[in-house]
Amino acid sequence: MRPDNSWKCSIDLLERETAMAANGNTKRLTAPAHNMLIGICGSICSGKRTVAQYLVEHHGFKHLYLQPPASSTENDATSSEDLGTESPSQSTDTAAFNGALNSTALTTNNGQSSSETTLTLRAGPRHVFSTAQELLDFVTKRWRSRFVTTDIPTEAVLDVFVRRPFFLLLSVDAPLTVRWRRFQDRARQRHAGRPDMSLEEFVAESDAHLYDAQTGLSPLISRAVVRLLNTSSSLAHLYATLGKLDIPNPDRLRPCWDTYFMELAALASQRSNCMKRRVGCVLVGKERRVISTGYNGTPRGLLNCTEGGCPRCNEGNSSGVALSTCLCIHAEENALLEAGRERIREGSILYCDTCPCLTCSIKICQVGISEVVYAHNYSMDNDTARVFREAGVKLRQFIPPPNGLIHLEKMELY
Repeated sequence: MRPDNSWKCSIDLLERETAMAANGNTKRLTAPAHNMLIGICGSICSGKRTVAQYLVEHHGFKHLYLQPPASSTENDATSSEDLGTESPSQSTDTAAFNGALNSTALTTNNGQSSSETTLTLRAGPRHVFSTAQELLDFVTKRWRSRFVTTDIPTEAVLDVFVRRPFFLLLSVDAPLTVRWRRFQDRARQRHAGRPDMSLEEFVAESDAHLYDAQTGLSPLISRAVVRLLNTSSSLAHLYATLGKLDIPNPDRLRPCWDTYFMELAALASQRSNCMKRRVGCVLVGKERRVISTGYNGTPRGLLNCTEGGCPRCNEGNSSGVALSTCLCIHAEENALLEAGRERIREGSILYCDTCPCLTCSIKICQVGISEVVYAHNYSMDNDTARVFREAGVKLRQFIPPPNGLIHLEKMELY
């Protein structure tokens, strides 16, 4: 079963087109631009500014900056530049991976020197703001535009941004030795003849940058919705993986209906008391109203499965073995029993975080469910798909855009 990536479309747009089609108007609508502010934080030489520049070049974002404190000295600016935390007052930088890779370290796919393809932060007018609130007000008034900033120095600044529904926090990190090599390459390029910083010195700077009790950025990184692990040494590969990730997807800001109901199913699964696996289910009407929820476990009045209530599950039998002796009710069964046949109408959709088993599939067909959406595969998927196909029940897998920790080297490329 191929995963459904319909989250790439605007659900509201589809609803409007459906309404127009009902009135005989088949004209396609253009998806409106989504206002978005992406904040990027991370460790020294991890690639923060490179990711920001990717968003500028490939998705039309505008880079916004916060003015550093007036107390900053020229020496402070030089130090922060070396450590990969450029301030907006600094000159335009020729850099890659947060300014850390020089032309000998970055190559294209055809083997050419990267001196022709080195990332350059575009010269031009910069939007620099004195406070985070000024920056936020600027973005709020421009609701059709997209913006990115790498200036999130404290949690206080982050707290200003996260109040808005269009803000997304993204972090970038890389292994310590990778970041050290990037730092050395950039330092040699900018300050020829200066002694290299030792690994021990770099570790001390990195630890202070992340874990200092007053100024450390680790609390910010822990709050990021998307956390990128960037070990790439090729700009082309990094850009390709970022393209596959689809960072500006609006589903990360306001979940589409599929994501919304699948999250409810996942939440319901947390109530499961089955020893074998957690499964949650949500039954939704045609008007996108929740009819019922369900999770798997022993019936009412029986001892919980996790407390020994189901001998079959507690004996550790493998999947599909001794099912006739299992006392646990499946999540789908629970949701159907809770709803009752009279509440299930044409167009009802069943969301389940795991593909229904064969036994549940025939019950789903019987009560008149129109569509089943699932997240994870199960051992009986082919049999279930055959039953649904014969009964005219649509079955599809839904995979939302990935969040959490994402290793870019493991992203599958098309």
